[in-house]
Amino acid sequence: MLPAMRHLRRWGADRLVPLGVLAGLMALRASGWPWVEGLQHRAFDALQNLAPRPYADAGVRIVDIDDASLARLGQWPWPRTLVAKLTRRLRERGAAAIAFDAIFPEPDRTAPSRAVELWPDDPSLEALKARVRRLPDHDDLLAREFQRSRVVAGFAPVAEASAGRPPRKAGFAFSGDEPLRWMDAFPGAIANLPLLDAQAAGVGSIGFTPEHDGILRRAPLVVRIGDAPYPALAVEALRVAQGAGAIQVKASGASGESGFGQRTGLVAIKVGRWRVPTDAHGRLWVHYAKDAPGRSIPAWKVLDPTERLEELQGAICFIGTSAAGLRDLRATPLDPAASGVAVHAGIVEQILTGDYLERPDWADGAEMLLTALLGLLLLAALTRLGPAWSAPLGLGAAAGALWLSWRAFTAWHLLLDPVFPAFAPAAVYLAFAATGFVRSERDRRRLTGQFGRYLSPKVVARLAEDDKDVELGGETREMTFHFCDIRGFTAISEGLDPHRLTELINRFLTPMTQIVLDHDGTVDKYMGDSLMAFWNAPHDVPDHAAKACAAALAMHARLAELNVQWQAEAAAAGRSLPRIEMGTGLNTGTGVVGNMGSALRLEYTVLGDDVNLASRLESQSKTYGAGIVIGPVTRAEAPRFATLELDLLKVKGKTRPARIFTLLGGAETAASEPFRRLATAHGAMLAAYRVRDWDAAERFMKEARALGGPFRLERLYDLYAARVAGFRASPPPADWDGIHVADDK
Repeated sequence: MLPAMRHLRRWGADRLVPLGVLAGLMALRASGWPWVEGLQHRAFDALQNLAPRPYADAGVRIVDIDDASLARLGQWPWPRTLVAKLTRRLRERGAAAIAFDAIFPEPDRTAPSRAVELWPDDPSLEALKARVRRLPDHDDLLAREFQRSRVVAGFAPVAEASAGRPPRKAGFAFSGDEPLRWMDAFPGAIANLPLLDAQAAGVGSIGFTPEHDGILRRAPLVVRIGDAPYPALAVEALRVAQGAGAIQVKASGASGESGFGQRTGLVAIKVGRWRVPTDAHGRLWVHYAKDAPGRSIPAWKVLDPTERLEELQGAICFIGTSAAGLRDLRATPLDPAASGVAVHAGIVEQILTGDYLERPDWADGAEMLLTALLGLLLLAALTRLGPAWSAPLGLGAAAGALWLSWRAFTAWHLLLDPVFPAFAPAAVYLAFAATGFVRSERDRRRLTGQFGRYLSPKVVARLAEDDKDVELGGETREMTFHFCDIRGFTAISEGLDPHRLTELINRFLTPMTQIVLDHDGTVDKYMGDSLMAFWNAPHDVPDHAAKACAAALAMHARLAELNVQWQAEAAAAGRSLPRIEMGTGLNTGTGVVGNMGSALRLEYTVLGDDVNLASRLESQSKTYGAGIVIGPVTRAEAPRFATLELDLLKVKGKTRPARIFTLLGGAETAASEPFRRLATAHGAMLAAYRVRDWDAAERFMKEARALGGPFRLERLYDLYAARVAGFRASPPPADWDGIHVADDK
């Protein structure tokens, strides 16, 4: 049951967390927060930059009051006579409609009747002043030109109700559910002088409301001032150019418009023969085109009688400015500083060419459905195939969402959000991967807890990073094996009750274990008072023989400190405690290490002939009176340590002899003068012993015994003295080669 429950929990975490992330993503998509909508708009901007509207000459011209015109004709505002002249020239060149992206709310200060007010009060000028006052007023001249030409005057919606309202020139016909309430509403407007608006053929709004980030993406085609609807400048220019009467406004529920029983707002407007789709508030998604030659004509050229300008014939002309100093600049997806008049002109071009961008009513639902579908499909793939194989599927799903948005934009001019559908697979994948990471970290901690008492922290960390290196059933490695136990433990245990004996064993094994771990070793097992350890498994341990030697020396040094502490504690308690001695065997060779045992119980351990030799060497430490006995390979792989050869020994169960050594210290000891003198004398003793020169052997033995006092080698030299005495009494056979055969294990 427990494995099944663990599997169920893992199944739940692997799926519930990504499902929760997907649900959160869907809720975020449905929230309508401005920054969420901003992500969509940025994606739509990218689509427009990649595929702007191809410019097609639709007979729309911009009469640009640019910097060159201001330099030739004077700074703005121009005298109304100059504006009237510009209007007349456009009429004479056959303009179908002339729309002003400008407002003339105050009388012309350059008019004669107002200019004479600035003259000095001189009786000699009174007659001249009277004649000047009878000259035509500049605003009257402009109004008469408005009357002769098909002019569309502009106004600016404002938030102040006291600003007034312009006259309405266009009629409106409504159908559907309350279309007026969906329009962008303003209390008032800044309009032209009444005499100008009265003579204009049309009046339209020049105002735009950019998105939250300041970029103009949607332009209102109709607005409401108070309770009255008004067309935008572009719509009114199109109406005047056609000579149309009313503008039809359709909302959801109108004939031919399906709202599925819902009040979804405005749907479209109809200007003459042109039907224009809108969003719910009567706004048009502007499909911007890059600037094209011939679309814009400087105002000074229109006023120059030598310029033919045949392209003005039948054109809808917008008069505005691109001069930076006049501040009629708008940020668009294609241009951070586009002129406002270019936006008006672009709207009419869109309508005349039928090149609309649409965000249909069903877009939100379709995007939500696609987001959920892609997220769920990737989650299903992740649970079946895993992260590695599912990554290409996730990338493919994201790429598919991006391609679908691109295809809808280029083929059908639909604005479909690619952000959330593309992000859903990524979010599900990351959530699934994060869940796996958390589970892996939990397993890593569990692994650390299981092995932390047997392996060094460094080895545990490496094992947790890549547990594939440990092969179930065992792997063959070169390793260094360590055995140690307390000498005379049986006698010691007889003098202690079970509680004190257990306490002693724990206080002995705990620091010894810590030393093994500190030197990157692995504790294999405890056997009563014995400790078995090894190096170079489950991961590689460089210089494992040297680290095992250093650990053995540290363990014996620590035991000396513990003896002092234990003796003091025993004396304080009025008890006696014998000195604790330890024997250690080290051997380097090949072993099979891994998880061994049965289907019911496994143990991470090592087996092999070289392992057994390490155990035999530990047993021989008592025979030779050496604290640490090491094998020949260990000595060869740790050459910087201070070692002396003990014997050429054939242990029980072995057919071949091995040179065994005692480990006396580290590199500092090996380099010391006392040890070097001892090593020389000791080597000479062994050489004489093996060639049966008993006298020389005893002489060098005496010298080595005197030098070896600090290293506690008395028992070793007692052993060789007894052997020499025995061989004097009973010489070895003629084929004796100095090999000693151990009697016990």
